[in-house]
Order: sequence, then C-alpha cells, then structure tokens
Amino acid sequence: MTTIGDVCHVLEQLAPLHLAEDWDNVGLLLGDRATGVTRAITCLTLTADVAAEAVRCGAELVVTHHPILFKPVKQITAATAEGRMLSLLMRHAIAVYSPHTAWDNSAGGINQQLAERLALNEIRPLRPRPAVANEPAAGTGSGRYGTLSQPLSLRELNLQIARELQQPFLQTVGDESLIVERLGIACGAAAEFLSDAHRLGCQALLTGEARFHACLEARERGMGLILPGHYATERFSMEVLARQLGDHFTDLVVQASESERDPVMTLSASP
Repeated sequence: MTTIGDVCHVLEQLAPLHLAEDWDNVGLLLGDRATGVTRAITCLTLTADVAAEAVRCGAELVVTHHPILFKPVKQITAATAEGRMLSLLMRHAIAVYSPHTAWDNSAGGINQQLAERLALNEIRPLRPRPAVANEPAAGTGSGRYGTLSQPLSLRELNLQIARELQQPFLQTVGDESLIVERLGIACGAAAEFLSDAHRLGCQALLTGEARFHACLEARERGMGLILPGHYATERFSMEVLARQLGDHFTDLVVQASESERDPVMTLSASP
C-alpha cells in the first residue's frame, strides 16, 4: 500500500523543499509518514469546507498549496476556526502537506506552468536559485519571464490572459496601448517582483493581486501590471498536481477539491 511518506517523497521530487522561501512553512505539516493512503485531495487553501470534504470522501491526505500552522500556535482548541479544523483533521487521521513556494519556484511548478500556458518563449526565472549541495538549479527560482510569440498591446494581452485563466474580469494598471514584448510572471501576491521584471526588460508583470502602492510603482515605471486574482493564478496548478499524483500512484485516488471556490466575487452595480 502507498503511504503518506511515499506521496511526500514524490511531492519533494516535484517541488524540492530547499526551493521554498526562508519564511515559508512547507512539507508534511500534520500526520504520520507511515500511515497508508488510498485517497487524497488537493486544494489552494485548506478551509473548513475543504476539511469537511476530505472527511466525506474518506481522504487520508490533503495537499494544500497555502500552508496551515503558518504562524506560531500555542493552543489548538475549538475556540478558533483553525483549532476546530485541525481537531477535525486529527480525529479522522487526515494528514496535511504543503509545497507552497517550493512549488512556485520549482522547474515545473506554478510560475513555469503559467508561462507555458501563455506560450512564452525563452522562459527563465526572475530570480534564479543557486545550486544547493549536489542538486541542480537549472530552471528553478522565483517567478518567470519570457518573450511573447508576438508583441501585443497591454489591452490585447489582458484579454488573452483573461481567456486563458477563464476570468471574465481582471484588474490592470498601465496604458492599454503599451506594447508588451516581454512579460514577467509571479503567481499569487508578488508585486515585489516589479523591480526584477523591469530590470530584465519586461514591459509588464502578471501577478494575482497587488497593493495600491505597488500599482503606483508600476505606473511610475511605465510598466503594465496585470491582476487576474490570487485564486486564478494558482488554483489551476493544484488541479495539475492532482493529475500528476494520480498518474504516479495507480492505487491512489487523487482529485482537486470540488468544494473550493474563489472567495472574491465580482458583483454588478446594476439593479
């Protein structure tokens, strides 16, 4: 039988933990590597809804992109939402693994997948990672950038990204007529890569969300900033990861969470 440890081993090959940012909390965060596993689910964020879904479907493992126990915890009680969720998971012996920024930064992870979905050429990391010990670093690092198949106006690029990520609405900063030949990519909430993208000759940066002052910085640099949403830039990759794990383990049923939804909604102001 496949064990939690077996799945962790494959996850650590797909997203080596040394690629994670120093501030992150990655790896097996709850559970026993020796426990057998027959069903697992993947998700972007482990919420109460996802935890309840894991219990209903009999999953022994949840692979969540965003880690649990991110901040130091002194108590796990029913007094908090996180405490109630963790108690539920422990009662049902459900393990939790998070690859987070190791998956963002890996050679085949989220940022690489985004760049490939947009058919960028000459894809490279915005911040390459040096080799660690005897592990190669080729293609690993934070963010990605590459050249478009053909130059597009910022407006045209926004429309292409909206179609590719199936987002009817997205936010953008910059002159719609700006011609973009080279695009930077940093999934999630990563507008801190604006300076890297600018230095590398990118006319625009794609990230999920950004603070107001980052939007001002993009405008001051004369760059485009494309913001389709945190969920849209990352959730799809957890569906990819579910398929990869399912293909690797023939005795393991893996599916992306069916209950997870983007918490940010777009409402019409019309009556």
